[in-house]
Amino acid sequence: MSRRTDRLSVLFRSELADIISNELRDPRIIGMISITGVDVSPDLERATVYVSILADDAEQQKASLAGLNSAAPFLRKQVMGRVHIRRVPTFEFEADHTIEEGARMLDLMKKVATERQPPAER
Repeated sequence: MSRRTDRLSVLFRSELADIISNELRDPRIIGMISITGVDVSPDLERATVYVSILADDAEQQKASLAGLNSAAPFLRKQVMGRVHIRRVPTFEFEADHTIEEGARMLDLMKKVATERQPPAER
């Protein structure tokens, strides 16, 4: 990535997080939404926004992701009003499961650690 796309990624991440938490009112979006990263294409046509969605089940996560993707034009318009650059990319939202995978790995490591302890220490 170039320095410019890196700066724009950080800028879009910040603006999108603010707009999603304060201005977006979609009943499908349930749970806590965290933007984990934004990849901006070099031509500024597209930006892939990676989100971590903490919801009760997988169906709510899918519904929230669908709600974000359907709100992408609204979000783009809001970002256009806040950021003064010639071209604002279209946003595509994708689920990022790294937080869930990290929590799962931590649980597995704790399980292995307790299994390795001698019986007297348990």
